[in-house]
Amino acid sequence: MSIANSPLSINEKTGDFTHVAVFDYTDIQDNATDANQAVIATIPAGGAVELCYVYEDVALAGTSDITLDVGTTTGDPDEFIDALDVDGLSAPAYNTGDAFTTAEGEANKLILAGATSTATDIVAEWNGTVANLTAGRVIIGLRILNPGRFTK
Repeated sequence: MSIANSPLSINEKTGDFTHVAVFDYTDIQDNATDANQAVIATIPAGGAVELCYVYEDVALAGTSDITLDVGTTTGDPDEFIDALDVDGLSAPAYNTGDAFTTAEGEANKLILAGATSTATDIVAEWNGTVANLTAGRVIIGLRILNPGRFTK
């Protein structure tokens, strides 16, 4: 199976996410470590990330130390999700990355992360003993703001 990695249609965008990436256990194996990061979306010029949400749709099986980083810094992509213990999730997790957690004191305010003046890729990096995985599927949902869509 290949990673589902594309912007959502206009009808789908009226909901909660603008971009979704779905990784089954073989995709996680194929995209493990910083040498094999997967580009899952792009922040457009002038854009920012409002939400990064991770849901373990089908439990990962065969190992117990799988972590996920999501961000824009390929050396350590942890702006949106940082070292999330995916196989240990009891509920979905969101906005656990460095760029979001530093703003936790801003209660009741919209927190944006990854704001950029140029288009910037968002990458997912899987770590742990991924070779032992035998089952699982993880969904990463993003809500990316794109003010450039209003330019003429």
